Amino acid sequence: MAPELRVVSETGENLGVMSRSEALAEAERRSLDLILIAAQANPPVAKIQSYDKFRYQKEVDIKKQKQTQKVLALKQVQISLREAKNDLENKARRIDEFLVKGHRVEIQLTMRGREKGLKDWARKKMEEFLVLLQTPIRREGEIKQGGRGMLLQIEKER
Repeated sequence: MAPELRVVSETGENLGVMSRSEALAEAERRSLDLILIAAQANPPVAKIQSYDKFRYQKEVDIKKQKQTQKVLALKQVQISLREAKNDLENKARRIDEFLVKGHRVEIQLTMRGREKGLKDWARKKMEEFLVLLQTPIRREGEIKQGGRGMLLQIEKER
């Protein structure tokens, strides 16, 4: 700890710049603790307050931050080369809901057996499916060959 500190009381009142021993004596006189708040400041800032209350307040602040933080997941939707247009439209509406909520979506076009040889047709089918989406999208890379077919990650355009 620095030899001099800017001291603040438990009510937020500025008590001024004091030596470390004076600040400790003042905290002891009030039956409270001396807590270093901003070590990088010049002079460092310390607060006279109950350490338990300080720790509790920190926990409350962390909980509030976690509640306001929005966790976005990667949603996955599978389509097939043989799927009917109505089924594709339903899945496109579902993807639009995900995109409006701010999620990223991974579209997996599954291919089986001999379909794996029809890569150009599968790429065309994926492009036709993307046209069905109502929400403007931004692609995360290109359509990739992977796993059992083709993959594409999209998110809502900003």
